[in-house]
Amino acid sequence: MIKQAILILTFITSFISLKAQNSSALYKGTVDGKMPVTLFLQSVENGCGGDPFYNAMYRYEKVSNWLELNVTEGVKQQFAMVEEGFTGLMILKKEGETMNGIWISPDHKKQLPVQLKKVSISKKEMEGYEEKMEKVSYENHDC
Repeated sequence: MIKQAILILTFITSFISLKAQNSSALYKGTVDGKMPVTLFLQSVENGCGGDPFYNAMYRYEKVSNWLELNVTEGVKQQFAMVEEGFTGLMILKKEGETMNGIWISPDHKKQLPVQLKKVSISKKEMEGYEEKMEKVSYENHDC
């Protein structure tokens, strides 16, 4: 009985520690200066050591569902974010509370400016975005 309690306590402590190592941020802004968008970016600690990896999703407000993004971080806070299914690509540079860059269509004929600013939200709202991120990822990658 005591061994089971210790095992459960160890598991819970490990889970809480792992969750604490993740950090999430919400950004709002525009594509092409007129299309409002929301971007959710989650930094996840790499369990094998090394640099963290990222989960991300974004949507055009009131006109699209959440789109999962495959994120690669380059040097100096630069990010390449490819939409699941390669329906578009964003290249963004993070500077303080902002992320700015460009959205490029798969045929590279459309290139639109992107401006985003980090917004503060409650812990409960952040948990809602984290749950949505998990759901979007599951929908895209479930067998």
